[in-house]
Amino acid sequence: MEISDAQTFLIDNHHGVLVARKKDGSLQMTLVSPVIDAEGKVIITARDSTYKVKNIKRDPRISLLVYGDKFNGSNYIQVDGKAEVIEHPRAMDIVLDWHRQIRGVPDNWNDIRKKTLSEGRIAIRVTIEKAGPQSRG
Repeated sequence: MEISDAQTFLIDNHHGVLVARKKDGSLQMTLVSPVIDAEGKVIITARDSTYKVKNIKRDPRISLLVYGDKFNGSNYIQVDGKAEVIEHPRAMDIVLDWHRQIRGVPDNWNDIRKKTLSEGRIAIRVTIEKAGPQSRG
């Protein structure tokens, strides 16, 4: 699978499982709602106090399984790449774009900005280095 195929898949599919690495090398998994930005990078959001953020800051290598609306029977992809934690003020526009793609346009963007800051919500941007599934055989 080409990276461009994975980027296209992410336009309409926003259910995912992020895999990061803990300090001891074991895996940490968490549910996420990924989107793709205008540069073809994967964007997720998180509260700045979460384990995924701490783990990514220490080791930016991640894997991400993304699947369709139904867990069983949907198409899916795996992407591997390097994640970058983006904090405020740079994170705000990225988080707002994520919100637009996942939840649509709100009645009041200022309310979303305030909520983003009060929750400590930041952005994680992933550069895709590899995508699959690869053909078997």
